[in-house]
Amino acid sequence: MSVSDENLVDLRGKVVIVTGGNTGIGYATIQMLARKGAKVYMGARSEERALAAIKNLQAENINDGSVHWLKLDLSDPRAAKRAAQEFLGKETRLDILGVSALGPFKLDKDGLLDIMVTNHLSPFAFTDTLLPLMKETAKESGSDVRIVNVSSRAHERLKPETLATPESINHYYGDTINGNLLSYGLTKLANILHIKELQKRLIAESIPITCIAVDPGTVKTAGSDEWLASIPYFGWLLKNYIGPLVFKPWRNGAMPVSFAAAGKDVAAQREKYQGVYIAPMASISQPNSAALDERLQRECYETSQTIIAALS
Repeated sequence: MSVSDENLVDLRGKVVIVTGGNTGIGYATIQMLARKGAKVYMGARSEERALAAIKNLQAENINDGSVHWLKLDLSDPRAAKRAAQEFLGKETRLDILGVSALGPFKLDKDGLLDIMVTNHLSPFAFTDTLLPLMKETAKESGSDVRIVNVSSRAHERLKPETLATPESINHYYGDTINGNLLSYGLTKLANILHIKELQKRLIAESIPITCIAVDPGTVKTAGSDEWLASIPYFGWLLKNYIGPLVFKPWRNGAMPVSFAAAGKDVAAQREKYQGVYIAPMASISQPNSAALDERLQRECYETSQTIIAALS
């Protein structure tokens, strides 16, 4: 499915947060949603980069929409929670929350693996803090509230026996190319597990919020360039010659993400899209068996809650 402005719902009067939005998939997603009239908050750590990106977006014509900076540092769940609380002081509604991130591979000051913090634990804390407002927004007549986690096919190789302990979620597969891919894949598996467990809980509460995980495909971003460049011996060659042949432009990755966030088909068939995993062509796909394991879904959610609570 090719996603264009015509495939997206009217977002005038709607409030949106997109994390990691000053570049890459997040930037292109913000552009698409703002053009439909949304008031979009760009979650980004650097004010300078965020404001420069916003200036570029305005120059590229975002029609009735607007874009605003929200200071968001996903390297620390406490900072992510503070950013969510700051947002709660600014707005009385939140219709769409889109979360995407890519982190490094080292232990932080709390003894947690940076990439798991950046890709899952901080987004988890951010989402959890914003959830009460999203629930209130969902009570309004005609609401269409959505939570979107950007995942990846990299999750497919991961089949952990358990995620019931902090150690299992914080597992590090080693400082090799394969080890880094597995560590990254575990964070992307956590993104899907989070969405599926959260959707079940919202259904149990009869809260009409649609939760979707998305694989944006192989997209050329600052994160992908950094990873390719870090590969020993061949990094420069991979980044500058192989990467551009394999990795697609930002807009390609933004299409399925924007569809999950604002697609008309999702609005028309909400039950069909509850807790699903969307592939790069904006079609429903199946993640791996671990992502479908209800025990792992529950363990990942509850262990994440435990870790976040211990940091508070």
